This record gives sequence, structure tokens and C-alpha cells, in this order.
Amino acid sequence: MRIRLTDSPISRAGYWWATLVGFTWGFLWSTGPIELRRGLIVFTGMPKWTYGRGGSCVGACYLTGSNTRERVLEHETVHKAQWQKYGMLFPLLYLFAGRNPLKNRFEIEAGLEAGGYLPTPRRGRASSTP
Repeated sequence: MRIRLTDSPISRAGYWWATLVGFTWGFLWSTGPIELRRGLIVFTGMPKWTYGRGGSCVGACYLTGSNTRERVLEHETVHKAQWQKYGMLFPLLYLFAGRNPLKNRFEIEAGLEAGGYLPTPRRGRASSTP
């Protein structure tokens, strides 16, 4: 008998456990609106020490102070899908992928520009140099 750890009932159980943990953490510390956006439960008004970088995705929960731009939420929905695929293996895999987002495969997959790790190219203005 072969046991699958990714994209399986085991990983989905881990995803739901992570969602419960994220929901509890967000409920305890959020001082702003709590919204359902893009399939994420978005907790705002979180103290800076309760999440990493500009925000953290834990299962289906996104924990942040105020970083809720649409592009960021697009990025976080990819992390939600990663949680669904890997379950509780995700934090360990993410740790081994490294803290540098430019080399972390999970951040690259989620989109470095959308996550705010690379500048977004400006559109619409032509260069004024001859």
C-alpha cells in the first residue's frame, strides 16, 4: 500500500488544520476588518510581530496589517493552493526553500512581482530621452 502525502486526504487534513490555526491566530490578534476575498479569510490590523514580511498565509487565512492589494491577494491565493497540495509539509518545504524570496520556489511560483518582491513595470509613459 502506497501512502501519498501531497494532493491527498492527508495533505487536505493538514490544510484544514493550518486553516484552523490561522483562523484562531487571526481572530485573537486582528483589530481590523475580517473579510472573505479571493477564497481567503483576510485578517487585517494584525500587530507586525504576528506575521512575516508583508503578511502570512496559513491555510486559507491571510494575516496582515494592511497589505491587501488585489495583486498581493492573487499571490496569496497561490500560497493557499500550495497549502492544499502539501498540507503540513508546506512549512517545512518552505523553510528548506530558503528565506530569500528570489530563490524560494514557492515565492517564485506565487509570483515575485505580485508578492512585492520585484518592482512592477510601469506602463503608459514613453521615455522622454532622445
